[in-house]
Amino acid sequence: MISPLDLTQVNLTKGKELYNIYCGICHGTKGNGQGFLVKREKILGIPSFDDIGRAITEGGIYHTIYYGKNAMGSYANQLNEEERWQVVSYVLNLKADLE
Repeated sequence: MISPLDLTQVNLTKGKELYNIYCGICHGTKGNGQGFLVKREKILGIPSFDDIGRAITEGGIYHTIYYGKNAMGSYANQLNEEERWQVVSYVLNLKADLE
């Protein structure tokens, strides 16, 4: 699965805004797995986006946002399709920054 958004449609500012609302609380604003809930030890085991052995792909990120994974629930009702792809683009950007 690959993003239907071309480079002119990707809006990292919008992706960041959505990520900070829905994802940053656990995954951290930098994608390092050190979000507020992790630091308060309310949720444990959130990996960094650059952890060795994690082959993060845009399709995998989208799938996880849509269906959820492990302790993370689905965000299909909170984010529409375009918003999910904007978050995917932003997560890939964070991963590149971490590497």
